[in-house]
Amino acid sequence: MKFLLYILALTGGVFLAVQAGFNSQLGGILKQPIAAVIASSLSSVIFGFIILLLLGKGSIQPITTTSVPWYLWFMGGLFSVIGISIYFYAIPKMGISKMIALGLCGQLIFSLIAGKYGWLNLPVEPITTKRLIGTIAMLIGIILINIK
Repeated sequence: MKFLLYILALTGGVFLAVQAGFNSQLGGILKQPIAAVIASSLSSVIFGFIILLLLGKGSIQPITTTSVPWYLWFMGGLFSVIGISIYFYAIPKMGISKMIALGLCGQLIFSLIAGKYGWLNLPVEPITTKRLIGTIAMLIGIILINIK
């Protein structure tokens, strides 16, 4: 089961890189990365709704929706728009491999810090020697990808 989760995570990364490539092209053609984010977000809503209808197990219960803090309905979208806009703006200027590598570096550093302190109500994950060595190895890889 763990192996399948790893494959799924890897596939998710591929899908995010592919969507970044498509959407940065759209943003470049439109000369407006924010318009590409809007198009991407709207299509995500449509496809997400279709998938929910096809694969969803039941419906969202009213008690569930009212117990969710108001900001959780919006903050993910805010960070998504900003982060994706940065990707769509930067990819045509620096290339997809460099942008994805640097974006991964930002994710890696933030995830270590957020995990250590349990930010965003996530499980606490201490920074162990193994995790630190793995992070340093990944950072070295990112540097190697980005140097000429």
